[in-house]
Amino acid sequence: MKQNSIADYLSCILFRAAGIITRLLPLRISLFLGRRLGDLIYLFDARHRAVACANINKAIHPDGGFLRSARITRRAYQAFGQNLIEISFIPRINKKYMDNYIHIENRHFIDEAFKRGKGVIFLAAHEGNWELSNIICANLGFPFTLFVRDQGMPRLNNLLNSYRLKQGARIIHKRGGLRDLIDVLKDNQAIGMTVDQGGKNGLLVQFFGKPASMSTGAVKLALKYDCSIIPVFYTRTDGPHTTVILDSVYTVTRSGKPQDDLRDNLQRLTLVYEKYIRQYPHEYLWTYKIWKYGNRRDVLLLSDGKAGHLHQAESLARLACRQLSAKGLNYSLSVCEIKFRSRPRMLMFKWMFALCPGFRHCLRYLRCALTAGSLQGLSGIKPDIIISAGSRLKELNYVLAKANQARSVIIMRPGPLAFKKPDLAVIPRHDRVREGGNIVITEGALNLIDEDFLKDSSQRLRQSGFLKGELSKACIGVLIGGSSRKFFIGAGTIKELAAQLKKAAESLQADILITTSRRTPVEAEEALIKEFGDYPRCKLLVIANRKNHPDAVGGILGLSSLIISSPESISMISEAVMSRRYVAVFKSGGLSAKHGRFLNNFRDKGYIYIKEIRELSGFAKEILDRRPRVNFPEDNLKVAAALERVL
Repeated sequence: MKQNSIADYLSCILFRAAGIITRLLPLRISLFLGRRLGDLIYLFDARHRAVACANINKAIHPDGGFLRSARITRRAYQAFGQNLIEISFIPRINKKYMDNYIHIENRHFIDEAFKRGKGVIFLAAHEGNWELSNIICANLGFPFTLFVRDQGMPRLNNLLNSYRLKQGARIIHKRGGLRDLIDVLKDNQAIGMTVDQGGKNGLLVQFFGKPASMSTGAVKLALKYDCSIIPVFYTRTDGPHTTVILDSVYTVTRSGKPQDDLRDNLQRLTLVYEKYIRQYPHEYLWTYKIWKYGNRRDVLLLSDGKAGHLHQAESLARLACRQLSAKGLNYSLSVCEIKFRSRPRMLMFKWMFALCPGFRHCLRYLRCALTAGSLQGLSGIKPDIIISAGSRLKELNYVLAKANQARSVIIMRPGPLAFKKPDLAVIPRHDRVREGGNIVITEGALNLIDEDFLKDSSQRLRQSGFLKGELSKACIGVLIGGSSRKFFIGAGTIKELAAQLKKAAESLQADILITTSRRTPVEAEEALIKEFGDYPRCKLLVIANRKNHPDAVGGILGLSSLIISSPESISMISEAVMSRRYVAVFKSGGLSAKHGRFLNNFRDKGYIYIKEIRELSGFAKEILDRRPRVNFPEDNLKVAAALERVL
């Protein structure tokens, strides 16, 4: 027996049993059991619970009120449990029941709508007990037809339809029932329809600030047949007592542009329901992906304050945005720098993530772990995709993605706990991780370097006033990084390097373009100024710690034929390689094993040449005379293909 058939049988048995029990128990006790049923569903329905909490957080608490959203989610599940139990009340609803438990606000709007003689659409959203509400409408003393879509469980569907029919509601099925629906309206009768959950065939309008698909059926009928629409909202006030709120009669407006009229009227009606949902958020059915069919995606980039990590995250974000554009989707990109209040609090957050089975405990601790500025930066953002680089932010990325039902993408080795967590992990080969599943292996560090970037950076550098005169046809770019735990660039290294660069420049009639990094030691900076400050063939010397230029690296890569780089920076060398220039890395001691694996892999695949400093002048002349083929990794294409699957 198929799984959905089993569920169909079990659901029928459950509802029939519930009907027997609720006929014997007082209403309040039955609804008390309904709330407990909702608690059980809340406890075990982890997937939909997460979706609901994320939706509520985006719609009702965009300032980051995750805990408040969780409380509303639980209330919504309790309301849903009561609604399930209350469906079994349908056979016992009569005038006495309605007089005791149903209060209708603004009932005069019904008479006002029928006086127009064009038929009335009672329009609802998936909120409150919409099954019970349809029976209420059928008992108001006027002909009422329910426009329904058959569910995937035929036995349960037939049982619910039998409940509806017993109370006088007429049913028209969405499949093939449009002609009957039109006849009902022409006879000035009432029908019940819903406006939300438009799915693939709906129309996108703003719903809580983001495009969501809404059902167009009611508005299309009103535009064509001029029928009245009464927006209806249901809320439980106390136990079995329900208030039916009738909003003012809505008549469509026309501008002569059919598609604009459809969107404008649907948007205004959606805002009516948004108003009530804000007031009674626990009544709405939040467990579906409300903005799934929207045409906008919000990308959040988390920064740990390290420039190299930020550049890689920006590169991946740009690839993601290109994919979204190719799909015809709009996007926004936000960057939030994350700072923990202290290292112990950061470690505590990581331990909570490792030890707690859920993510809500981590959310509660965020206010203690993050600085006020970081919390403020995260507030109000409703991300669909979250990107971060480095292991420092991997847990926060996952927790925020889970809370927002967003896609989680991390760069660089995240540690063993995180491999099964993100939707995509982009990890360089030298971290020695197996590719597969949600892991994509790159040869180097992701970066922003492409021909357009090089062209724009070169042009801005030329216009900056930093260059000393016109450049020769051949330029040698020099990228000097900084010291690390064991690696150090001293004055002696700079002096030896300068001799080789000057020798190469003279023999090739080439100019030299140099930039340092923020981590370059002072003595190396002083040595560079001494060697190249007055050297006529040095047309650019940027000391980043004194007077930097944002396009120094990109401009040098774009203007040079050969790049000579210090060996300690994986990001810097990866950028140089992606410029599709010849790249020589001079040897030096004090590098980590990871750096060694990276350099050897790049050398073996022909992306770089590793040379002793004393060999650089000869190598420069040989490579620029011979001009062999330039090799470079296809990391961006590989990551773009992985993003296509994720997005």
